[in-house]
Amino acid sequence: MLRRNVADGIHRVEHAHTNWFIVEDDDGLTVVDAGLPTSWEPLRQALADLGRRLQDVEALVLTHGHFDHLGFAERMRSELGVPVLVHDNDVPLTRHPRQYGRSRPLSWYLATQLRAAPLVAGFVRNRAWWPKPVEEVHRIRDTELVVPGGPRVLYTPGHTLGHCAFHFPERDAVIAGDAVVTLNPYRGTTGPQIVSGAATVDPERALESLDAIAETSARTVLVGHGDDWTAGAERLVELARRHGPS
Repeated sequence: MLRRNVADGIHRVEHAHTNWFIVEDDDGLTVVDAGLPTSWEPLRQALADLGRRLQDVEALVLTHGHFDHLGFAERMRSELGVPVLVHDNDVPLTRHPRQYGRSRPLSWYLATQLRAAPLVAGFVRNRAWWPKPVEEVHRIRDTELVVPGGPRVLYTPGHTLGHCAFHFPERDAVIAGDAVVTLNPYRGTTGPQIVSGAATVDPERALESLDAIAETSARTVLVGHGDDWTAGAERLVELARRHGPS
């Protein structure tokens, strides 16, 4: 499902409870995150609805290398020649997307959190755990990216060791990935929070990293799972910290 202009020139596509984003400017398009393996058709449809083409995409930027954000990355790279950018520390995840760290066993959530069952079922239907590894990536090592939209890189480790969020100062928006979410896929809970320990390698560091998002004072924060947040980055971070790890 496409939602246009969740921030100025930034469009959200939601597929199977996972969000990814299309950023427009005069130089073309940047796609932020790559959804699930079955998200290719939603991508094509979203671009058509925006009056754009696959060939308009100049870069694919990943907030992190987890399987549910890697879906069509290799297809975009291999078929269209689009460069895939990810932080140095998450390069291993793009090659082995199911070998990710966690601070709590996944089995605990599967056994106790029935509210998350529909989300997990959606992941299974859309082959979330089986994306193609990305054969070649460009490593993010700077704080500015030379891609359409010109995002500023916010280093936000904790969910993964190389997690990054992307700040668009002129658009008063941050794409936060899974540094903070408003829907927790592992518990089915809503509201500002970090993702549960089943997919977060270091919850303490994840909470500390929220400082980088709060310091932007952005009005809009766009998350990897759940609804957009438009009540300010500081308030989002305050509530996520109050919620704590899970």
